[in-house]
Amino acid sequence: MPVNSILGVFAKSPLKPLELHIDKVHECASLLVPFFDATNSGDWDEAIKIRKQISLLEKEADSLKREIRLTLPGGLFMPVERTDLLELLTQQDKIANKAKDISGRIIGRQLVFPQPMHDAFGAYLKRCLDAVSLAKRAINELDDLLETGFRGREVELVAKMITELDLIEEDSDDLQIQVRRQLYALESELNPIDVMFTYKIIEWVGGLADIAERVGSRLELMLARN
Repeated sequence: MPVNSILGVFAKSPLKPLELHIDKVHECASLLVPFFDATNSGDWDEAIKIRKQISLLEKEADSLKREIRLTLPGGLFMPVERTDLLELLTQQDKIANKAKDISGRIIGRQLVFPQPMHDAFGAYLKRCLDAVSLAKRAINELDDLLETGFRGREVELVAKMITELDLIEEDSDDLQIQVRRQLYALESELNPIDVMFTYKIIEWVGGLADIAERVGSRLELMLARN
């Protein structure tokens, strides 16, 4: 997005650009579901196509992040520290980076999860993406928070979302344990190098929920300061 466009968004709302960024990040990470559906079915042409979409969205999110950093006003008359907004932006951007890394590693090695793991891994992935979706919802409340002066029912709503984020992150940890156990049981039947990389992918997918939870933590810190 051009700088003058970002400035126009800031003129309307000093927090709206962060909402635009998390929307882009969420769109990027959500493509991991059809991406893994394609790899699990052996449709590498489709997987490569989706990977390119993920990469494009990650670049768009990164460009938006840079524009926000360059144009974020220094003297905002609102109960939010500029440094808090920048740190929130950094954490949001890490979600898109992680999605790009995951899809890139899978494509690079033509890595396919063993069929017995598909259901458990799919549930794990979707639960991690639940955290990203909830982080997006929480960030999209920023405008309303600003309008209410970071007070009242709007704060309670966001605080409830942040608590739910913690619970989703705990769920994803439990599901990760199950997926890792399944892989451990299959190790003797698989290429050892593929096993190593599969464990890494499982870890990175969990990172989506971890980072989303950190987005919630940064937002919670902003609320605590008001």
